[in-house]
Amino acid sequence: MADINFHPATADNDAAIKSLIRLVRINPMDLDWKRFLLASSPDGELVACGQIKPHSEGTLELASIAVRPEWRGRGLAREIIQRLVADSPRPIYLTCRSDLEPFYLKFGFHTLTSLELTPYFRRIQKLANLMMFREDFSLLVMRLD
Repeated sequence: MADINFHPATADNDAAIKSLIRLVRINPMDLDWKRFLLASSPDGELVACGQIKPHSEGTLELASIAVRPEWRGRGLAREIIQRLVADSPRPIYLTCRSDLEPFYLKFGFHTLTSLELTPYFRRIQKLANLMMFREDFSLLVMRLD
């Protein structure tokens, strides 16, 4: 991974971040470039990103973890996650499809029961599970303490 440049986003990266998020079809809401950590190829192409997103209730969320399809399998998401959580206060929440649970368990996240959810994450999980996922997936909320 020596050829990959990990760096904080700048205003010039805003359009590329939004484009990558659309490409991988994840939540396009609340994409403030100031919170993003990026991974760029040697030619300067944005190949992966992620953010720690604050919520009004005071929680922090690991979000917008995205890797260009042709760059997957190289550990970019893992590196972005490790760097983001290393510098962030705890707890950190995340939402993900249920099939991604084993991936996030490796970082120390654990799945929350409905009784452990904050009001924000309870609302998001309920909406997502009603409207956005097929029968074989559900939206999980996980936390790193």
